[in-house]
Amino acid sequence: MAGSRALAAAALLAATLPARADGPFIDAATRVPGLAVEMRYAGSDNFVGRPIAGYEAPRCLLTPQAAAALSKAATALAREGLGLKVFDCYRPLRAVADFAAWARDPADTKMRKAYYPDVDKRDLFRLGYIAERSAHSRGSTVDLTLVRRVDGGELDMGTPFDRFSPDSAPASTAVAPEARANRRRLRAAMEGAGFSPYAAEWWHFTLRREPFPNRAFDLPVR
Repeated sequence: MAGSRALAAAALLAATLPARADGPFIDAATRVPGLAVEMRYAGSDNFVGRPIAGYEAPRCLLTPQAAAALSKAATALAREGLGLKVFDCYRPLRAVADFAAWARDPADTKMRKAYYPDVDKRDLFRLGYIAERSAHSRGSTVDLTLVRRVDGGELDMGTPFDRFSPDSAPASTAVAPEARANRRRLRAAMEGAGFSPYAAEWWHFTLRREPFPNRAFDLPVR
């Protein structure tokens, strides 16, 4: 009986405590050596052209497991004088819904020239560039590129981040040999740290043994 009362009291206390601001996530910049953070969806330099719902601060939130794996990749790349720059990490469900609503609005094409010059906006769902669900909402997926540690400059990847184009596929032979080599460098480092690539985007990787494979979150990024 005493044990039951203790459990009930503990449950009541837990229910009255404020939730952690980041939920099950941590700020990856505090765990990954030399990580450069350029959270595109917290600003206007993205394919929509404005801050996206749920991004209230330019922070890279990830599960501790994903952050640890990303640290492993960064440590390996540092030996080559390279580092990582993240463009997106955990993505709230409200942001995914914001993207989907934008994709269904044929009149909003102000960022087409920079992000999808060769793709009809009506095909973004079919081609897999926009989806109703995103692995990012599980907190173990990152969009990123390689940078030089000496000056922070990005390596040539053939296409910019979020360019909706067949040329952005990791296996595309339409980009220059140097860019293909840099894509292979990034992929090797990420796969060696436990991530899997995405066939349509050279920048997108998901932790293979992610802790929340069937759960998405909607906590805002603050």
